[in-house]
Amino acid sequence: MTQPTPPQQPTDGNPFAQQPAPVPPAAPARDNLALGVVAAVVVALVTAGLYGYILKATEREIGYAAIGVGLAIGFAAGKGGGANPILPIVSGVLSLVAVCLGQLFGVALIMDATEASVTLTDVLTEYSDLVVTIWKESFDAMSFLFLAIGAFAAFSGAKKAVA
Repeated sequence: MTQPTPPQQPTDGNPFAQQPAPVPPAAPARDNLALGVVAAVVVALVTAGLYGYILKATEREIGYAAIGVGLAIGFAAGKGGGANPILPIVSGVLSLVAVCLGQLFGVALIMDATEASVTLTDVLTEYSDLVVTIWKESFDAMSFLFLAIGAFAAFSGAKKAVA
């Protein structure tokens, strides 16, 4: 009968050299729908304001800005809420809302800049129907394209943020 042989020690004197490294425990899956939605709403409001200021500064729509709005919303939703399958859809819808609000805010800022006697608060409260009318008249095929691109960026950004 043969005796089992103990494992051989490495020649450099380190008894732990041939053992595999310990594997850290896996991080718990984070799937918090409420946190993802709240993060996406906050980012949507902030990016809508930024989009409005970009529209005022350039006095035209910029597709990259709509993509940035969508990516920021999707990234916030994905990082805050995890891999919940509803978050990409919520991100896409919030991106549509944020880009539309940004366009409306941009029109209001442009109206405020052209009328010296009217403040931004007056434009947003007393002349809100005029802001919406001007926004509707300026809405064209490119506006729809920017909305769609922003929504797609938000959808894919929410999926890639958890990957």
